[in-house]
Amino acid sequence: MRGRRRLAERFEEHRGQLRAVAHRMLGSPAEAEDAVQEAWLRLDRTGGDGIDNPGAWLTTVTGRICLDLLRSRTARREEPMPDGFGTFVPDPVVRALPRADPEQEALHSDSVGIALLVVLEALEPDERLAFVLHDMFAVPFADIARIVERSPAATRQMAGRARRRVRDATPAADPDLGRQRRAVEAFLAASRAGDFEALVAVLHPDVVLRVDAGALAGGVAGSKVVRGARKVVTGAFHFRHLAGLARVVLVNGAVGTVAVSEGRPQSVTYATVADGLITGLYILSDPERLARLDLSAPEA
Repeated sequence: MRGRRRLAERFEEHRGQLRAVAHRMLGSPAEAEDAVQEAWLRLDRTGGDGIDNPGAWLTTVTGRICLDLLRSRTARREEPMPDGFGTFVPDPVVRALPRADPEQEALHSDSVGIALLVVLEALEPDERLAFVLHDMFAVPFADIARIVERSPAATRQMAGRARRRVRDATPAADPDLGRQRRAVEAFLAASRAGDFEALVAVLHPDVVLRVDAGALAGGVAGSKVVRGARKVVTGAFHFRHLAGLARVVLVNGAVGTVAVSEGRPQSVTYATVADGLITGLYILSDPERLARLDLSAPEA
């Protein structure tokens, strides 16, 4: 019993990193928790015998679990758009906005943005694993190669392809929460006022709006990708009623909004901001997925 307790303590020392690995691999906090729990079960079955570096062992095992889950997703959520991306918006992590932005920003330094998760979702499972483990968690290519059953050289090339895809597709974002908040609040104010030109003014000319209304709802409920400020504003007017319900929160570590009506979430919006303008809007309005979110934190 004492040995198992010690094993559990050693596992807890690494739980945070394992959760971070799994979230970046799977894009869902709930699925990440399941993967981390499976890693614990596998460690428990070994009894810790022959494991000299528990952190490295657990990171590798968690990566393998996540890779298997990604490979088993036989039904794609949707057909990708011509640029390789669809309307899919990952499950968000919603928190209350910190009262003192600069001091509290460090608390969310481990958050992974929705925009990055959208790009990662478009990678092949093996590419995603190689990029996440090596570039984000410094796992050696030799260790990753054993997971994907390729040579270290091939694994390095795979990670390089993924790195270029991530670099080219991930929009630039201002890390300052204060500037993010000003842009998002300006967008909300213009939406509530129905001020078309004010909305256009706060958007980057090449802004992208991505709305995920759920696989079952399809286009009928408004799943779409819209590009360009004026087109985005026209599309955003369909969600204008939500602006009156929306409050500013942190969504995956960046400023966004959550709209709640009669205790039920109606939408979560994530924004990327650069040079004071909104460059991307990611709206999750899938009722089934929204119902599973933990929105208790924004009430704090």
